[in-house]
Amino acid sequence: MPLLGGVRPPIAALLCALLAVAAFTALGLGTVHEQDVPQALRDAERQIAEDAADSVGTSINARATAVRRAAASDAPAGSSAPVALLRSLHPTGHPAGGGVLLDPRTRRPLAASGETVPLTGVDVAALVRPDTANIAPRLVLSGRGEPRLLLFARVAVPAPGAKQQDENHDQAGDLRGGQGAEERELLLVVSEKVVAPAVYGDGRTGHLVDRNGKVLATAATTGTALAPRTDHRALPAAAANAANAGLHTGDVSGSVLGEGLKGLRRVTGWASVAAADGKDDTSGLGLTVLTVRDVPPAKEGADHTWFALVAAGALVVIAVLVTLVLWGSMQRTLLRLHLSAARLARAVAEIPGDREELARPVPVGAFGEPARVGRALESIRRQLLGETGPEPVRPVRRRPGVRALVLVCVLVIAAWGMPLLFLLNRVPAAKAVPAAAVADQQARTEAAADRVRRSLGRSCTDLAAAASALSGASRERATEALRREHADHPTFRSLYVLDRTGAIVLRVGKQPLRTLDHAPAGDGITQVNTSGTIPAIAAYAQIPAARKARNAKDAVPAGAVVVAEIGVNALNSLVARQGLGSVWLTDERHRVLAASVGFQAFQPLPHRGLTRLVARTEAAPGSVGSPASAVLHAGTAPGGGPSVAAAAPLAQKGPVAGLGWRVVSAEPAAALKLAAYQLQARTMLAGLLALSVGVACLSWLHIVVVRPLRAVTGWAERLAGGDRRTVLYPVHHDECGSVTRSLELLRQALVERDRGGGRAYVASVPAPSFQSGGPPQQ
Repeated sequence: MPLLGGVRPPIAALLCALLAVAAFTALGLGTVHEQDVPQALRDAERQIAEDAADSVGTSINARATAVRRAAASDAPAGSSAPVALLRSLHPTGHPAGGGVLLDPRTRRPLAASGETVPLTGVDVAALVRPDTANIAPRLVLSGRGEPRLLLFARVAVPAPGAKQQDENHDQAGDLRGGQGAEERELLLVVSEKVVAPAVYGDGRTGHLVDRNGKVLATAATTGTALAPRTDHRALPAAAANAANAGLHTGDVSGSVLGEGLKGLRRVTGWASVAAADGKDDTSGLGLTVLTVRDVPPAKEGADHTWFALVAAGALVVIAVLVTLVLWGSMQRTLLRLHLSAARLARAVAEIPGDREELARPVPVGAFGEPARVGRALESIRRQLLGETGPEPVRPVRRRPGVRALVLVCVLVIAAWGMPLLFLLNRVPAAKAVPAAAVADQQARTEAAADRVRRSLGRSCTDLAAAASALSGASRERATEALRREHADHPTFRSLYVLDRTGAIVLRVGKQPLRTLDHAPAGDGITQVNTSGTIPAIAAYAQIPAARKARNAKDAVPAGAVVVAEIGVNALNSLVARQGLGSVWLTDERHRVLAASVGFQAFQPLPHRGLTRLVARTEAAPGSVGSPASAVLHAGTAPGGGPSVAAAAPLAQKGPVAGLGWRVVSAEPAAALKLAAYQLQARTMLAGLLALSVGVACLSWLHIVVVRPLRAVTGWAERLAGGDRRTVLYPVHHDECGSVTRSLELLRQALVERDRGGGRAYVASVPAPSFQSGGPPQQ
């Protein structure tokens, strides 16, 4: 008998597969344990630290870039005194600090403003070497021991004559020389206070620590004590060490679970400020952001071991019962038919020692097709002995056969798998999702809104600086300035200048999607269109009137406005964050402007639950509103399952405060690492596996056994009823094929007997080749 054919392999495979599913059920469900602080909260704290670190790094990079751009602009050309030059170079809107203008050759300060800039340990000559690129910021300590961030930029000025140069060093005189003088480089150093990371969520504290674990700045939300607990004094240093080591391994964030105190557990997330590739301005600072929050431990949940053992035991019983039923009603009877048919075939072949086997009756089964085949074989045996003639098959009532038996086995397995797949271990989302996880979703949504606000605010600030540079400039110089601005801001899709009539007089970049109808006054952000295929969002800044233009005809017209069209892809990348789910940026009518997932411009939010949640963030006219969060139930949440959703206004102040924009997020609750959803997922997987292996193995049994057996039944009954003309061709090399081959030999024997004039059995049929106890060979 071949090993991969017949009735035995599907039944054996079904038994082994069901036992394997039972083992998975016992181990998979039994190892799910309720934790006092779910892994979802620890992962959320790590992601919150990542958001804060990204905000800190982006802010430092933006300030360093602003200092370099101010030094590279044409602003110094209008000033000759060192003090005036320094005043024009110092960027506005930076944290309080100081600035100094140095001569790298003499290392002497030419001008200073604000607090004293700490330059201890700073090699000025090495910083301005010609082979060095942009000078990276440095972290130093002031004279009072306070941390300061130093930002550097090279300033190119015309070199004065020798006599004038001595006067400048001695008397801080004019830096500018006559026409045609060669340029020399000065070094601008700006000192800033280290700003604490922005954190959101009640009860959360944010710390910025250096590579040695020293806390540089701390920020706290409402109701949070700034003083760290004594059992976590070593935590900043440990997180700093992990961040420094992670720069080489790629692991730049993590979370730590502290000991319980006063009924609370402290969860700490840490993230390195430096980018993993080390290509930004913060790569050498060694800064790490820590976010700390005390959460109440979850109530002790039920142990699922007993459920796992009961479910696995029930499946083992079902597997054994199904196997025994299939073995007794199909495998055993089919093998017996195969042996009986082979015995009759050997007898009619006049094999010595087997001719007397024709006198032994054929055992007849008691169920379905095997019983019908047995009765047909018994009738054929009696016809060969001359005891009776052809016996037409009497019509009988339809009774369940092997096909019904296979269907019953499928239903029995489904009775175990369907409840696990659809009913058992289902927990309402309101109970399964802890309140701390909902608060974390809201905190991260607020951070996403702040990230968009900061980006748009920087766009307005930089555009205002560019507008000042365009004042009184010729069209050629203005076009070059716009090109530099466009190259420095990948978020700007297009830059153009509108005159008072709303006509474009200068443009760089792509063709605007839709231009402003008129030149607005002042500075700000506006939504240009409210319909169409692509949202058009623009920042604008008024070009100040020039006191005196060199060439009035060729200069930028007075009252013009410079407009920067912000690409939607830039906004999409701003709202997208790992672990935050689907995020949308909506306008005041709750229509989508940008999203982390696919969307159509100005479409409504995908579900009513989200729209109602956004409506909760609205407040009285003239106010911005407050963030909101909730657990959306199935049918009202994205994906059809429960989701944790949050919405936050974009800004309470600044150029985008009056737009009424919102950031909305929704994360499927099943994606959170909560024990209830892990148990539900594994329970569903166990039920799905049981159904899959049951249907697969029983379908295999139906294809290789049930269908051929039903065909053999029809052939045997027609042969017993007198059909001698139908030649039987064995197709399968298994038990059914063996019975079919034996029936063909019996048919030939009956034909020879009929030709012999109705004598009892006379035949000279060639003996077929049989293996002992096996089916005939093809």
